[in-house]
Amino acid sequence: MTIPPLRRLSALFQRPPIYVGLLLCTTVLSFAMGKTAPVQEEKPAPVKKAEEAADEWTPLFNGKDLKGWTPKFAGHKLGVNYLDTFRVEEGLLRVVYDKYEDFGAKFGHLFYEEPFSSYDLRVVYRFREGQVPGGPGWAFRNNGVMVHGQSAESMGLDQNFPASIEAQLLGQKTGAGERSNGNLCTPGTNVEIGGEVKLDHCISSKGPTSYGEDWITFELQVRGNQSIRHSVNGKTVMEYQRPQLDPRDADAKKLIAAGAKIQLDSGTISIQAESHPIDFKSIEIRPIEKPVEKPAKKETKNGGKD
Repeated sequence: MTIPPLRRLSALFQRPPIYVGLLLCTTVLSFAMGKTAPVQEEKPAPVKKAEEAADEWTPLFNGKDLKGWTPKFAGHKLGVNYLDTFRVEEGLLRVVYDKYEDFGAKFGHLFYEEPFSSYDLRVVYRFREGQVPGGPGWAFRNNGVMVHGQSAESMGLDQNFPASIEAQLLGQKTGAGERSNGNLCTPGTNVEIGGEVKLDHCISSKGPTSYGEDWITFELQVRGNQSIRHSVNGKTVMEYQRPQLDPRDADAKKLIAAGAKIQLDSGTISIQAESHPIDFKSIEIRPIEKPVEKPAKKETKNGGKD
Protein backbone atom coordinates (compact mmCIF):
# COMPACT_ATOMS: atom_id res chain seq x y z
CA MET A 1 0.00 0.00 0.00
CA THR A 2 1.33 3.50 -0.94
CA ILE A 3 1.32 6.07 1.89
CA PRO A 4 0.34 9.58 0.72
CA PRO A 5 3.08 12.24 1.10
CA LEU A 6 1.15 14.26 3.73
CA ARG A 7 0.68 11.17 5.90
CA ARG A 8 4.45 10.34 5.57
CA LEU A 9 5.32 13.88 6.69
CA SER A 10 2.84 13.63 9.59
CA ALA A 11 4.37 10.31 10.63
CA LEU A 12 7.82 11.91 10.59
CA PHE A 13 6.88 14.60 13.03
CA GLN A 14 5.25 12.05 15.34
CA ARG A 15 8.81 10.70 15.93
CA PRO A 16 10.77 11.85 18.98
CA PRO A 17 12.23 15.39 18.47
CA ILE A 18 15.82 14.18 18.80
CA TYR A 19 15.32 11.76 15.87
CA VAL A 20 13.89 14.46 13.65
CA GLY A 21 16.74 16.82 14.54
CA LEU A 22 19.42 14.29 13.65
CA LEU A 23 17.73 13.48 10.35
CA LEU A 24 17.48 17.16 9.37
CA CYS A 25 21.13 17.85 10.31
CA THR A 26 22.33 14.92 8.21
CA THR A 27 20.31 16.11 5.23
CA VAL A 28 21.61 19.70 5.49
CA LEU A 29 25.25 18.58 5.79
CA SER A 30 24.89 16.29 2.77
CA PHE A 31 23.63 19.13 0.58
CA ALA A 32 26.29 21.56 1.94
CA MET A 33 29.07 19.18 1.06
CA GLY A 34 27.64 18.43 -2.37
CA LYS A 35 27.43 14.79 -1.49
CA THR A 36 25.01 13.17 -3.86
CA ALA A 37 26.61 9.74 -4.29
CA PRO A 38 29.27 7.66 -2.57
CA VAL A 39 32.82 8.61 -3.65
CA GLN A 40 34.78 5.74 -5.12
CA GLU A 41 38.31 5.36 -3.77
CA GLU A 42 41.09 5.58 -6.37
CA LYS A 43 42.98 2.35 -6.71
CA PRO A 44 46.79 2.69 -6.43
CA ALA A 45 48.82 2.05 -9.57
CA PRO A 46 50.04 -1.55 -9.74
CA VAL A 47 53.56 -1.98 -8.40
CA LYS A 48 55.97 -3.85 -10.66
CA LYS A 49 57.35 -7.02 -9.25
CA ALA A 50 61.11 -7.19 -8.71
CA GLU A 51 61.53 -9.79 -11.42
CA GLU A 52 59.58 -7.62 -13.90
CA ALA A 53 61.72 -4.55 -13.18
CA ALA A 54 64.89 -6.62 -13.51
CA ASP A 55 63.79 -7.75 -16.96
CA GLU A 56 63.79 -4.23 -18.42
CA TRP A 57 66.38 -3.29 -21.04
CA THR A 58 67.87 0.21 -21.06
CA PRO A 59 69.13 1.66 -24.37
CA LEU A 60 72.72 2.94 -24.33
CA PHE A 61 72.29 4.40 -27.81
CA ASN A 62 69.44 6.92 -28.11
CA GLY A 63 68.96 6.67 -31.89
CA LYS A 64 69.55 10.41 -32.34
CA ASP A 65 73.17 11.27 -31.62
CA LEU A 66 76.36 10.09 -29.86
CA LYS A 67 75.38 11.46 -26.46
CA GLY A 68 77.01 9.37 -23.74
CA TRP A 69 79.70 8.02 -26.07
CA THR A 70 83.30 9.20 -26.62
CA PRO A 71 85.63 8.17 -29.50
CA LYS A 72 89.32 7.35 -29.19
CA PHE A 73 91.39 6.74 -32.34
CA ALA A 74 94.99 5.57 -32.51
CA GLY A 75 97.21 8.61 -33.02
CA HIS A 76 94.57 11.08 -31.87
CA LYS A 77 93.52 12.52 -28.55
CA LEU A 78 90.42 11.35 -26.73
CA GLY A 79 87.26 12.87 -28.15
CA VAL A 80 88.46 13.28 -31.75
CA ASN A 81 86.00 11.53 -34.09
CA TYR A 82 88.50 11.00 -36.91
CA LEU A 83 86.96 11.74 -40.34
CA ASP A 84 83.49 11.47 -38.79
CA THR A 85 83.85 7.68 -38.63
CA PHE A 86 81.24 7.19 -35.91
CA ARG A 87 77.97 8.85 -36.82
CA VAL A 88 74.20 8.57 -36.44
CA GLU A 89 72.12 8.37 -39.61
CA GLU A 90 68.50 7.25 -40.07
CA GLY A 91 68.34 6.21 -36.42
CA LEU A 92 71.37 3.91 -36.74
CA LEU A 93 74.78 4.17 -35.09
CA ARG A 94 77.14 3.70 -38.03
CA VAL A 95 80.83 3.10 -38.60
CA VAL A 96 81.46 4.80 -41.95
CA TYR A 97 84.55 5.22 -44.17
CA ASP A 98 83.30 7.42 -47.01
CA LYS A 99 85.78 10.18 -46.11
CA TYR A 100 88.83 7.88 -46.09
CA GLU A 101 91.28 7.33 -48.93
CA ASP A 102 93.21 4.73 -46.93
CA PHE A 103 92.63 3.13 -43.55
CA GLY A 104 96.10 4.05 -42.31
CA ALA A 105 95.83 1.88 -39.17
CA LYS A 106 93.37 4.33 -37.61
CA PHE A 107 91.87 1.79 -35.24
CA GLY A 108 89.07 3.41 -33.28
CA HIS A 109 86.81 2.69 -30.33
CA LEU A 110 83.65 4.38 -29.14
CA PHE A 111 83.38 4.24 -25.34
CA TYR A 112 80.19 4.42 -23.31
CA GLU A 113 80.41 6.89 -20.46
CA GLU A 114 79.76 4.48 -17.56
CA PRO A 115 81.60 1.32 -16.52
CA PHE A 116 79.60 -1.77 -15.54
CA SER A 117 80.23 -5.01 -13.65
CA SER A 118 77.39 -7.56 -13.91
CA TYR A 119 74.87 -7.18 -16.71
CA ASP A 120 73.35 -8.49 -19.91
CA LEU A 121 74.19 -6.60 -23.10
CA ARG A 122 72.28 -6.88 -26.38
CA VAL A 123 73.28 -5.38 -29.74
CA VAL A 124 71.53 -5.66 -33.10
CA TYR A 125 73.89 -5.06 -36.01
CA ARG A 126 74.61 -5.71 -39.69
CA PHE A 127 77.71 -5.41 -41.84
CA ARG A 128 77.64 -3.50 -45.11
CA GLU A 129 79.74 -3.72 -48.23
CA GLY A 130 82.89 -1.71 -48.82
CA GLN A 131 85.89 -2.32 -46.55
CA VAL A 132 88.12 0.75 -46.80
CA PRO A 133 91.37 0.34 -48.81
CA GLY A 134 94.30 -0.51 -46.57
CA GLY A 135 92.20 -2.39 -44.03
CA PRO A 136 93.73 -5.64 -42.74
CA GLY A 137 92.44 -8.87 -44.26
CA TRP A 138 91.39 -10.17 -40.85
CA ALA A 139 89.28 -7.01 -40.33
CA PHE A 140 86.91 -7.88 -43.21
CA ARG A 141 83.41 -7.83 -41.69
CA ASN A 142 84.98 -7.68 -38.28
CA ASN A 143 83.95 -5.58 -35.28
CA GLY A 144 83.77 -6.21 -31.59
CA VAL A 145 82.04 -5.38 -28.34
CA MET A 146 84.75 -4.66 -25.77
CA VAL A 147 83.82 -5.28 -22.12
CA HIS A 148 85.66 -5.03 -18.80
CA GLY A 149 87.90 -2.55 -20.66
CA GLN A 150 90.32 0.04 -19.39
CA SER A 151 89.07 3.61 -19.36
CA ALA A 152 89.38 5.65 -22.53
CA GLU A 153 91.33 8.26 -20.56
CA SER A 154 94.01 5.73 -19.64
CA MET A 155 94.79 4.73 -23.24
CA GLY A 156 98.06 5.86 -24.81
CA LEU A 157 97.97 8.22 -27.77
CA ASP A 158 99.05 5.53 -30.27
CA GLN A 159 97.42 2.56 -28.54
CA ASN A 160 95.37 0.52 -31.04
CA PHE A 161 93.10 -1.41 -28.65
CA PRO A 162 92.03 -0.99 -25.03
CA ALA A 163 93.03 -3.77 -22.67
CA SER A 164 89.68 -5.55 -22.55
CA ILE A 165 87.66 -8.64 -23.37
CA GLU A 166 86.54 -8.53 -27.03
CA ALA A 167 83.42 -10.39 -28.09
CA GLN A 168 83.83 -10.50 -31.85
CA LEU A 169 81.09 -9.62 -34.32
CA LEU A 170 82.00 -11.42 -37.53
CA GLY A 171 80.42 -11.79 -40.95
CA GLN A 172 81.06 -13.54 -44.25
CA LYS A 173 80.26 -13.04 -47.93
CA THR A 174 77.27 -14.97 -49.19
CA GLY A 175 78.53 -18.19 -50.76
CA ALA A 176 81.96 -18.00 -49.12
CA GLY A 177 83.32 -20.51 -46.59
CA GLU A 178 82.33 -20.82 -42.95
CA ARG A 179 83.47 -18.31 -40.33
CA SER A 180 82.17 -18.70 -36.80
CA ASN A 181 80.51 -15.65 -35.28
CA GLY A 182 80.86 -14.66 -31.62
CA ASN A 183 84.55 -15.51 -31.20
CA LEU A 184 86.73 -14.18 -28.38
CA CYS A 185 89.85 -12.01 -28.61
CA THR A 186 91.85 -10.80 -25.63
CA PRO A 187 93.86 -7.58 -26.17
CA GLY A 188 95.96 -7.22 -23.01
CA THR A 189 93.95 -9.90 -21.21
CA ASN A 190 93.46 -13.62 -20.63
CA VAL A 191 90.53 -15.80 -19.57
CA GLU A 192 90.04 -19.23 -18.04
CA ILE A 193 88.18 -22.12 -19.68
CA GLY A 194 87.68 -25.28 -17.67
CA GLY A 195 89.96 -23.96 -14.92
CA GLU A 196 92.87 -23.37 -17.33
CA VAL A 197 94.24 -19.93 -18.20
CA LYS A 198 94.12 -19.53 -21.98
CA LEU A 199 97.01 -17.56 -23.47
CA ASP A 200 95.68 -17.59 -27.05
CA HIS A 201 94.91 -14.13 -28.39
CA CYS A 202 91.76 -15.34 -30.18
CA ILE A 203 89.58 -18.38 -29.48
CA SER A 204 86.89 -19.61 -31.89
CA SER A 205 83.32 -20.10 -30.74
CA LYS A 206 80.72 -22.64 -31.81
CA GLY A 207 78.77 -19.88 -33.49
CA PRO A 208 77.12 -20.05 -36.89
CA THR A 209 78.41 -18.22 -39.96
CA SER A 210 76.58 -14.91 -40.47
CA TYR A 211 76.30 -14.26 -44.21
CA GLY A 212 75.37 -11.15 -46.16
CA GLU A 213 73.84 -8.04 -44.61
CA ASP A 214 71.15 -9.59 -42.41
CA TRP A 215 70.47 -8.09 -38.99
CA ILE A 216 72.09 -10.15 -36.22
CA THR A 217 71.20 -10.11 -32.52
CA PHE A 218 74.27 -10.60 -30.34
CA GLU A 219 74.06 -10.91 -26.56
CA LEU A 220 76.60 -10.97 -23.76
CA GLN A 221 75.94 -12.23 -20.26
CA VAL A 222 78.63 -10.63 -18.08
CA ARG A 223 78.89 -11.62 -14.42
CA GLY A 224 81.76 -9.67 -12.90
CA ASN A 225 84.87 -11.80 -12.58
CA GLN A 226 82.87 -15.04 -12.58
CA SER A 227 81.87 -15.67 -16.19
CA ILE A 228 81.03 -14.22 -19.61
CA ARG A 229 78.72 -15.89 -22.14
CA HIS A 230 78.24 -15.09 -25.87
CA SER A 231 74.97 -15.71 -27.73
CA VAL A 232 74.17 -15.27 -31.45
CA ASN A 233 70.49 -14.98 -32.39
CA GLY A 234 69.48 -16.59 -29.11
CA LYS A 235 71.97 -19.49 -29.21
CA THR A 236 74.84 -19.71 -26.71
CA VAL A 237 78.10 -20.10 -28.62
CA MET A 238 80.85 -19.53 -26.03
CA GLU A 239 81.44 -19.23 -22.29
CA TYR A 240 84.57 -18.58 -20.20
CA GLN A 241 85.54 -17.49 -16.71
CA ARG A 242 87.80 -15.19 -14.68
CA PRO A 243 88.75 -12.43 -17.15
CA GLN A 244 92.11 -10.96 -16.15
CA LEU A 245 94.88 -8.64 -17.28
CA ASP A 246 97.83 -10.30 -19.02
CA PRO A 247 101.09 -9.38 -17.21
CA ARG A 248 103.03 -10.15 -20.42
CA ASP A 249 101.27 -7.38 -22.38
CA ALA A 250 102.85 -3.92 -22.54
CA ASP A 251 99.56 -2.02 -22.11
CA ALA A 252 98.41 -4.29 -19.30
CA LYS A 253 101.75 -3.84 -17.53
CA LYS A 254 101.17 -0.09 -17.40
CA LEU A 255 97.74 -0.57 -15.90
CA ILE A 256 99.03 -3.02 -13.28
CA ALA A 257 101.89 -0.66 -12.40
CA ALA A 258 99.30 2.11 -11.91
CA GLY A 259 97.41 -0.04 -9.40
CA ALA A 260 94.87 -1.93 -11.53
CA LYS A 261 93.73 -5.32 -10.25
CA ILE A 262 94.79 -8.28 -12.39
CA GLN A 263 91.42 -9.99 -11.99
CA LEU A 264 88.82 -7.97 -13.91
CA ASP A 265 85.36 -7.63 -12.38
CA SER A 266 84.19 -4.44 -14.13
CA GLY A 267 85.17 -1.94 -16.79
CA THR A 268 84.17 0.04 -19.85
CA ILE A 269 82.02 -0.98 -22.81
CA SER A 270 83.07 0.07 -26.31
CA ILE A 271 82.51 -0.79 -29.96
CA GLN A 272 85.15 -0.74 -32.70
CA ALA A 273 86.12 0.85 -35.99
CA GLU A 274 88.49 -1.60 -37.70
CA SER A 275 88.06 -0.66 -41.40
CA HIS A 276 84.75 -2.36 -42.29
CA PRO A 277 81.40 -0.48 -42.33
CA ILE A 278 78.80 -1.64 -39.83
CA ASP A 279 75.40 -0.46 -38.60
CA PHE A 280 74.07 -0.80 -35.04
CA LYS A 281 70.28 -0.69 -34.78
CA SER A 282 70.31 -0.88 -30.99
CA ILE A 283 72.64 -1.28 -28.01
CA GLU A 284 70.83 -2.17 -24.78
CA ILE A 285 71.84 -3.15 -21.27
CA ARG A 286 70.11 -4.91 -18.40
CA PRO A 287 72.19 -4.36 -15.24
CA ILE A 288 72.23 -7.17 -12.71
CA GLU A 289 73.95 -4.92 -10.21
CA LYS A 290 74.21 -1.14 -9.94
CA PRO A 291 76.81 0.44 -12.27
CA VAL A 292 80.23 0.79 -10.68
CA GLU A 293 81.34 4.27 -9.75
CA LYS A 294 83.28 5.89 -12.56
CA PRO A 295 86.73 7.14 -11.47
CA ALA A 296 87.46 10.85 -11.82
CA LYS A 297 88.80 11.81 -15.22
CA LYS A 298 92.53 12.38 -15.39
CA GLU A 299 94.60 13.74 -18.21
CA THR A 300 97.20 11.28 -19.40
CA LYS A 301 100.58 12.02 -20.77
CA ASN A 302 99.72 10.66 -24.21
CA GLY A 303 96.02 10.15 -24.78
CA GLY A 304 94.38 12.80 -22.58
CA LYS A 305 91.35 14.83 -23.46
CA ASP A 306 91.32 17.79 -25.84
